[in-house]
Formats: sequence, C-alpha cells, structure tokens
Amino acid sequence: MILAATEENISKAAAVIRAGGLVAFPTETVYGLGANALSDSAVRSIYAVKERPRTNPLIVHISEFSALSTVALVDNPTTKQQLDALKQFWPGPLSVVLPKQPGISAIASAGLDTVAVRVPAHPCSLAIIRASGVPIAAPSANAFAAISPTTAQHVADSLGDKIDLIIDGGPCRVGLESTVLSLVDSPPRLLRPGAVTKEQLSQVLGEVSSGHVHGEAETSQLSPGLLKRHYAPRTPLRFRANFDESNLPERTGLISFGEPDNRTAFYRVLVLPEDDLSEAARNLFQALHELDHANLDLILVDRCEESGIGAAIMDRLNRAVDNDVDQ
Repeated sequence: MILAATEENISKAAAVIRAGGLVAFPTETVYGLGANALSDSAVRSIYAVKERPRTNPLIVHISEFSALSTVALVDNPTTKQQLDALKQFWPGPLSVVLPKQPGISAIASAGLDTVAVRVPAHPCSLAIIRASGVPIAAPSANAFAAISPTTAQHVADSLGDKIDLIIDGGPCRVGLESTVLSLVDSPPRLLRPGAVTKEQLSQVLGEVSSGHVHGEAETSQLSPGLLKRHYAPRTPLRFRANFDESNLPERTGLISFGEPDNRTAFYRVLVLPEDDLSEAARNLFQALHELDHANLDLILVDRCEESGIGAAIMDRLNRAVDNDVDQ
C-alpha cells in the first residue's frame, strides 16, 4: 500500500488519479489525499473517506504558476498585481482563494464560487500533478479533524485500506498546513496562518487583514482549517498553563517549548525548540502523533510566542485542545 516515490510509482499514482481514485502523497506541508479536481465523483470520494463535512472546501493543487488560469479567474487587474507580488512564494506553502473556473468541481469548493489553489514545493507532488495532467484537490490525508499526517505511516494509521495508494516521500519539511490568503477580499484577508507569515504577506501586498468577517455565513467556509475543533488527538489535550499540575493523572504527557523545569512530574516529555519555531512547527504533529499512541491519560502542551510561524503553531493548538472541559 505504501510505495516509494520512484518514477514508476509516480506514474502509477497519476494513473489512479486519472481513473478517479485516491492517492495520498507528500507535500512540503503535510501529506495530501489527492483526487481529480475536475471530477465530482472523485472529489466526493475524498469527503466520504475522510468523513469530512461537505461545507469544508478543499485546496486545488497545480504544478506551476502559469496553470493558475485553468482553475481560477485571474482577469481582474488588481488580482493580477497581487498574484504577481505573491509569485515569489510559489512553489511553496501558500494557498490563495480566487473566483473559480467552472470546470473545477463544485464539491471541491463546497458549492462556493471560489477556489483555494496552490503550487506545492515538493518534487513528488509536482511530478504526480504533471503526470496526471489534471489539477488535484487534496486536503490532509487523515480522518476529518484528527492530527494531520507528516509521514506516510501517519496516513496508513489513519486511513488504512480506504484509499488506493500512498506514495512515501519522507517526512514533510514544513509540518503545518499551508497559509491561506483570500484575494476575493479587499484588503486581502489571511484565513489560515502558516509558514508564509502575515508579516511576509504584508511586506509584498501592503495591508492584510485577518480573522472572521462579521455576518459571514458559517455554512460553507472560504478555506479549510477554520472549524473550531480540528487537528485533535484521541487523547485529551489541554494547555499546560490552564491545568492544575498538583493533580496530574499518572500517565500524563507534555509537549514543551524548551526544557521544562519539572520534567519528572510527567510520564513522557517531548521538547520542541522555543528558539527555532520553524523546527518546532516541523515536529509538532509528529509529537502529537507520538504521544497519542503512548497510551496516556492526558497530554499537556505549552504555548509559544504568537509571531511569525508561531501564529500558525498556536492556531493549530487552539483548535486541537479540548476546550469543552473545565480548566
């Protein structure tokens, strides 16, 4: 089921995509679950396998900037200027929301007239897109709302034999889902933080807003990753600062940014570097997977500085923690 990212296996993956099947493949962010973005039936299979709400749109992946006009409408002069400024981030972990071309499955866009699109920065994903000859709709390759996969084994553990093929391209180098920026808003609006930071976007675009627009419909989101509960382990996850450490369950794990001062209070401790948040981001989901498989009663996690990629880390943790319990 898991195949190495060889030329032969990439050709097999492309054939599966063309035939309407599902292939999990690596990107620089997380592993994606890919299907032909032009096929309603193929895209419908993504939602069924993940048990994903149909109001949650998918990101469409293309292999080069010049293919953007095949999936999105880019005739607006202002939009053209913005895209030209953003070109430096592609291939890379940035998705942009634009008016969609009619040929893109309405299921992939959750029935909206917009589409989120990006060019991934991983040779394997780019090769699969080129070989398949179609744009590929691909959310994270895991059960809906669970921890995102950053290795091929994470995909297998989550989806098992529900999909046709997994291509193993090694661990993802970014480790968090792409930044999502809406260009249908004025000024452009940051919908989901990621490795391309709001500070970087502001440098090339000027004003960039963020957050929820008052009165915006809650039925179909412009972007994936906006639901309150997401990226969550099966083991209860809480912020350490909100928990009384004098009453810890016996099997309590900790994900700490920097060495904790009371390591012996915890059954298992994983340390992420507080002085290198890009490295911390790369290993965050791996740490959550590891502790979620350690038969723990509770996982505590520290907060980190919410600037740069730290904003993306905290976005994922804020959605992953269990906020429906007394703290």
